[in-house]
Amino acid sequence: MRDFQDRLCQQLEQADGTGEFLTDAWQHHQSGGGRTRVLTEGAVLEKAGVAFSAVAGEMSTQAAQLLHMPNPAFFATGVSVVLHPRSPRVPIAHMNVRYFEAGDGQAWFGGGLDLTPIYVDEAQARWFHEQIQAVCQRHEVASYPRFKQWADDYFFLPHRQETRGVGGIFFDRLTVGKDGSADALFAFVQDVGNLFGPTYTELMRQNQALPYGSAETQWQLVRRARYAEFNLAFDRGTRFGLETGGRTESILMSMPPRAEWHYNRVPAPGSPEAATLAWLRKGVDWVSSTPNADSLA
Repeated sequence: MRDFQDRLCQQLEQADGTGEFLTDAWQHHQSGGGRTRVLTEGAVLEKAGVAFSAVAGEMSTQAAQLLHMPNPAFFATGVSVVLHPRSPRVPIAHMNVRYFEAGDGQAWFGGGLDLTPIYVDEAQARWFHEQIQAVCQRHEVASYPRFKQWADDYFFLPHRQETRGVGGIFFDRLTVGKDGSADALFAFVQDVGNLFGPTYTELMRQNQALPYGSAETQWQLVRRARYAEFNLAFDRGTRFGLETGGRTESILMSMPPRAEWHYNRVPAPGSPEAATLAWLRKGVDWVSSTPNADSLA
């Protein structure tokens, strides 16, 4: 996990061109710690966070029940990534891979990745899902249709009745023994992590020079606010970190550098912003058929 953090940061620095990750090492109040690496004010990436942690301890009974932990003792390690680009033409991206052990010996893997375009590009969303599908098809322990549906259900803002973006995959508690061997599950998680860098940097390359103006920037700030709403209200990683006394700065590194909330902001019918909202629904089949945003509105 620590090596993966280093490799991904190198890929992102190279793609950005000017930005450099600063490293902030920290210790957990019980056992272990981590390295939070953050890039700010890059040429393409306004804020990028790549956090590694490996922590152990014992959570409260209430926290264990809330997180459905079979035992309050735990070990957890993983890498969490959130990228907020400067241009509204470059999508926000998230990825995390993780491993847990409970005090009773149960162990499982989890993770996922998803894409949050400010303006949905149908061809790029399809390509993104095709890359993920190919990774899943290489592993017997994985199922793209199942994990894609899981992402649709997870990356969803129920109070807005919209998905966070065009989705991806999400998987949680792939249990060693029940869902596959430790080696097979870890191999899949490694492939998911290794997919992210090349895939996202290609999207950076394709979109970073596209023109935009003040209207697009304002829409970006509105969509970033939706991203913040999800991370604060629904994200399990955020909840786990806060409930187990994790380091607040590292947990909240996923927040965008700037965001805006406007009262009752509704895009004009037929606008590019309205077209993007039409895509933000569960069940878009990106890889098996031709998606149609009009049918989802």
